[in-house]
Amino acid sequence: MKGKKVLIVEDEPKLAALHKEYLEKDGFDAKIIESGEDAISLFEYSLRNDIEPFDIIILDVMLPGIDGIAVCKKLREVSNIPVIFVTARVEEMDRLLGLEVGADDYICKPFSPREVVARVKAVLKRYLSITDKTNEKLLNIDIKNRIVTSKEKTLDLTPCEFTLLAYLAEYPGRVYSRAQLLDALHDDYRELTDRAIDTHIKNIRKKISIYIDDIEVIQSVYGVGYKINAEVLK
Repeated sequence: MKGKKVLIVEDEPKLAALHKEYLEKDGFDAKIIESGEDAISLFEYSLRNDIEPFDIIILDVMLPGIDGIAVCKKLREVSNIPVIFVTARVEEMDRLLGLEVGADDYICKPFSPREVVARVKAVLKRYLSITDKTNEKLLNIDIKNRIVTSKEKTLDLTPCEFTLLAYLAEYPGRVYSRAQLLDALHDDYRELTDRAIDTHIKNIRKKISIYIDDIEVIQSVYGVGYKINAEVLK
């Protein structure tokens, strides 16, 4: 967690300074902003310049002017950065509302600075774990070992199915005719027909859909043939 950047949005200078002191003792790089307006301006600037200046935000709910809940709603329009609410309002409705607008956690006053550091670490750990999983390729094709995996699970493909999928994936997004796909299998499947290609593609799709059911991995191009969705290989 060392070096992670924390934005503290807090209008009480002493409390903000205390957060900053303890976070920096633990290796974080912390910055203080005193108003919701400034926080929104900062993130709008970041969006325009395609940068993500902070890894997590500690956001006071009871800010003057634009309060923390409104700030969080606005931030969620441009960023999925983790947000921890700080509030003196302990009513259950306030807690639920805070989480519904996109906060990842909340801390109720009074609290110790060590609790803030612990919450920041916990939320960042959870967020980074989710991000890592999200950034994994949806489909991994190991040509050398002739293995295809999705979400850490191995697909049970026949040799023919693997060859077809690997051939499509060689140039993601390129459309291949059935004749080209037949040629890819020519050495071992000399008597295959166009319809056999369709059947193999159907079977590959069925096996992939067990793990990827919200994206069409192999796409049909009417009157031409098939292509693999480049997004699943990024």
